[in-house]
Amino acid sequence: MFCPAYRSGRGGCRSPRRLDQETLNRIHLNNTQATILSLLIASAGAFSAGFAGLPIPFLLGSTLAVTAASLSGIRIHLPDWLRAFVFFMLGIQAGSGVSADTVNQMVLWPVSFLMLLAALIAVTGLTYVMLRKGFGWDGPTALFSSLPGALSFVLVAAMGTQANMVKITVVQCIRLLLLIGFLAPLLAVIARNAPHVVVELNDHWTVQEALILFVCGLAGALLGQYTRVPGGMMLGALLASAALHASSIVTAVVPRSIADIGLIILGVLIGSRVGAEHRTQLVRYLPAALCAFVIGTAASFLAAVAVWYILDIHPAQIALAFAPGALEALTVIAFSLGVDPSYVASHHVARFLMIAFAVPFLARWLNDTDANK
Repeated sequence: MFCPAYRSGRGGCRSPRRLDQETLNRIHLNNTQATILSLLIASAGAFSAGFAGLPIPFLLGSTLAVTAASLSGIRIHLPDWLRAFVFFMLGIQAGSGVSADTVNQMVLWPVSFLMLLAALIAVTGLTYVMLRKGFGWDGPTALFSSLPGALSFVLVAAMGTQANMVKITVVQCIRLLLLIGFLAPLLAVIARNAPHVVVELNDHWTVQEALILFVCGLAGALLGQYTRVPGGMMLGALLASAALHASSIVTAVVPRSIADIGLIILGVLIGSRVGAEHRTQLVRYLPAALCAFVIGTAASFLAAVAVWYILDIHPAQIALAFAPGALEALTVIAFSLGVDPSYVASHHVARFLMIAFAVPFLARWLNDTDANK
């Protein structure tokens, strides 16, 4: 079909295929329909990832599926109330990982936790400098891309800043996949004689515990939102939940099925940050992701070697505890390989709390610094 405007470059005519896609999104997909479609896509990706054996399948699978759909031009939508619910629920779930046993572990292994803090600072600092100086990324984007672990919280906090979500998602997800892919086969060899302790998780709720956790978590979330720090709603709910569980006022953890629903919805939030215009950027940011993985692994390895030299702890436990990221996936690997999961989980929870406390203030400082330039 002849189109003078198209030939002249004025963009007055569009191809039938592009017009059909835009018509589909504009007319047939209102907010409700787009939300339902987005959740269906995310759920399909989550269960497919679980079947394929990917780490953290409900987050990575939903993120990859929604990202692919968004890149293809499908409209992705999530209402604000559902976003707030997810932030609240993920904060409650993350805080339930803190217990009296976690606090006891921190008291028993002070040197190990100090080395964990040193590794966290080294990984974040070196990766941040590499992304800023080597790749020219802005401060908030480099910061959130540099943080090892606490993926859910990091992504939620980044959404409240001017950071580039495409860059952060690419770096964090590729680093996570490489971490699991390289670490699991290595640990299968060194974990043969590692100590094993069976940990029973209590997921039986009483009405009183549920009410206490909900009310305190909601108060913490609202307070966090009022402070206007990045990820404040999730951070507030996390701190309230952690305090209740650490003091044994609440002992039951959030059921895994409920937490998985939150991860699926979070995948929709993450995947919706990219669109068809970002296709070439995925390949462009791959070198940065690979460099971040190398730096994080090297710094964590050096810290782990120091702990192994100073303390009488099995190397498999140290490797899993100091691996830069993925509490859920690495704890599962600890169980499957016969490694004491309490030591592993306590270190990842500690790193999560370190990041959760530091990130909002660092992000605000970076935003103010960039605004004054």
